[in-house]
Amino acid sequence: MSLSAAPTIAIIGAGGFVFPFRLIGDLLSFPAVRSAQLRLMDIDAGRLSRTARAARELAAHHGIRTEILETTDQREALRDADVVIITFQVGGIESYRHDVEIPRRHGVDQTVGDTLGPGGVFRFLRSVRSYEAIAADVRELCPRAQVINYANPMAMATAFLSAKGLTTVGLCHSVQGTTRMLARALDVPYDEVSYLSAGINHQAWILRFERRGEDLYPRLRATMHERHRRGRGARDLESDEGDHSEAARKASTYEGGNEQVRTAIMDAFGYFQTESSHHASEYLPYFRKSPELVSEFIPERWDYYEICAAHDEEGDIDRQLERLKDDLAPSIEYGATIVDSLVTGRPSVVYGNVPNTGLITNLPADACVEVPCLVDRNGVQPTVIGELPPQLAAINRTNIGVQELAVHAALTGDRESVYHAIALDPLTAALLTLDEIRAMTDELFEAHASFLPDALRPPAGERARTADARETVTTA
Repeated sequence: MSLSAAPTIAIIGAGGFVFPFRLIGDLLSFPAVRSAQLRLMDIDAGRLSRTARAARELAAHHGIRTEILETTDQREALRDADVVIITFQVGGIESYRHDVEIPRRHGVDQTVGDTLGPGGVFRFLRSVRSYEAIAADVRELCPRAQVINYANPMAMATAFLSAKGLTTVGLCHSVQGTTRMLARALDVPYDEVSYLSAGINHQAWILRFERRGEDLYPRLRATMHERHRRGRGARDLESDEGDHSEAARKASTYEGGNEQVRTAIMDAFGYFQTESSHHASEYLPYFRKSPELVSEFIPERWDYYEICAAHDEEGDIDRQLERLKDDLAPSIEYGATIVDSLVTGRPSVVYGNVPNTGLITNLPADACVEVPCLVDRNGVQPTVIGELPPQLAAINRTNIGVQELAVHAALTGDRESVYHAIALDPLTAALLTLDEIRAMTDELFEAHASFLPDALRPPAGERARTADARETVTTA
């Protein structure tokens, strides 16, 4: 699926507060992509204009003549597009608040709530109508386009778009972020490290970690166990590279400076996981059974909803703009690398989320898996991994079951599958009874009703009963 020397790239959800602009900076950093036409689309004209203004200012500063268009019309953005990049959160911060606050009120404390569990399932379901519209427009207006999905929950969203017939790869930064953190922990130059990772998004596994043929896993196990034993408290910063600012402290709290959870998973199951300890603690039943246990494994709380709610959106994009004016270099994200390889034919390897077409043989065929992919003019080509170690595949299957049921609900309109998905979530099942899970799910259905597909919306009478029941609980 070779692209022309002047591809058309549509970014759907371009009004996001930081990530879409960082992605534009990545695209402009590749000389072969600068002849592209960038079509920025968002339903919020004001936020869209902010991103477009910063993009044009960045291009002008570096003397780049990329054509940057902005539109609130999705069809206009997609017509004859070569690449479609999806990066949005339907419902914004207010809907996200429901994702975390309703489960927390029922006893399920999610530190992020965008990938699995009640928060992840409903973040996906309230986005389904948007995915449906994008899929219909892509099939009509740009059926050969390479779709790049950055929206969470990654596995559910990418599986749904693929099921709708789109050529889709889902991208995350957890593999490249984790491997860089591990190289720093071992004081090994990253460009001397080779590795292999596979599994599912946010729960892939570092299967091999080497330096010039040396297996680094023995050192890794010893180092991480020494620094991140359970109950030792927050450790010194691993990833600030000399920057002891508040921003660096928060970044290290997220990944590198507080890894008791991932170290415990490695000790128990043999391999290091690719998403932070905060995220990882949500996907298994072992670490969040009580506030006391949470504080043992994660002594310094990192709450992504609170971080998002506190963002200074205008200031964030201006700071990003000044940094990119000083240094227009690509980030560790894979999106622009894919576009560059499609245009130039220059091979690259990225970790992508794709349908499991025999790639990991001991995971379900309809799973969305994260594996290394070769990219060149022929497109994104996933590689076959074969079998994962059986204990790792078993862990992945506990998460895949939730994802499959949520996608099934979206494809068929079967509301019972939503209850089943949340009841089978490992953390939720460890904390709540089946009756409690149904009550929590009913409340989430009500809170998100306006965004849900018609078949999944609760009937008016049921919504009234749910509201009455919640009022009784609140006032008792």
